[in-house]
Amino acid sequence: MTDECISPLRRRMIEDMTVRNFAAKTQDNYIGAVAKLAKFLGRSPDTATAEELRLFQLHLTANRVGAPTINGTVTALRFFFTVTLDRSDVIKHLTFVPEPRKIPVILSPEEVARFLEAAPGVKYKAAFSVAYGAGLRVSEVASLKVSDIDSERMLLRVEQGKGRKDRYAMLSPVLLELLRDWWRIAQPKAWLFTGQDPLQPISTRQLNRACHAAAHLAEITKPVSPHTLRHSFATHLLEQNIDIRVIQVLLGHAKVDTTALYTRIATNTIRAVMSPLERLSLKPKRDEPPA
Repeated sequence: MTDECISPLRRRMIEDMTVRNFAAKTQDNYIGAVAKLAKFLGRSPDTATAEELRLFQLHLTANRVGAPTINGTVTALRFFFTVTLDRSDVIKHLTFVPEPRKIPVILSPEEVARFLEAAPGVKYKAAFSVAYGAGLRVSEVASLKVSDIDSERMLLRVEQGKGRKDRYAMLSPVLLELLRDWWRIAQPKAWLFTGQDPLQPISTRQLNRACHAAAHLAEITKPVSPHTLRHSFATHLLEQNIDIRVIQVLLGHAKVDTTALYTRIATNTIRAVMSPLERLSLKPKRDEPPA
């Protein structure tokens, strides 16, 4: 395929996504999915038939592509054929596949303390404390501005988080002091956590690298990422008997079903429940040999 052949088609798809206010990352993912289809076909993707789309999905499955990636590809191709091409008839064989719900890795409060103390520098200790202390996503931590800290109302403003939604997160006194320590050292002007270029925010890649380094220094053998701190934040709140709807708001979840995942891993809550077996008056038979 030549650029002359695909450019008008790609431009049309980008325009269709732009008028719907799709995020830049979403647009890149959609374009990438269509490009993979074109590579599979060996020709322009707008010529695909329903059977070829079925074979393409079968090809992804045979190559052990994960369920999230397959579902993202299906979503992108449905948009491409339904909106850009107005050919909804050819997507009838594209199907979403069930995604396994894995229990996320959680750090204990003691492990979190060790992790934060092992952070490589005051900046990273403050950044990771935001992820754990306020339950922010790594992209939200990286995008924080100095002006987002509201010390009077003890709130953090999260601007354009996931789903392009603004929200407020909690700002505890301990977290505020950590952020003030960092500000006194670096005195950032705009972005709270600057990157290698002081005029730009820190990258999520930098935060991930520092996270792995801190976990190694803290001798934590669990797989740890910045998102692990967010998971730990929600789980520890649930174990403190904080209402799940409050946690939903703090995390910025659109549905409480998403937050309910943490009820499966709040071990203190599980241990506090009395089993119905405990209420039965069972007496062991001591005259029988053990099975």
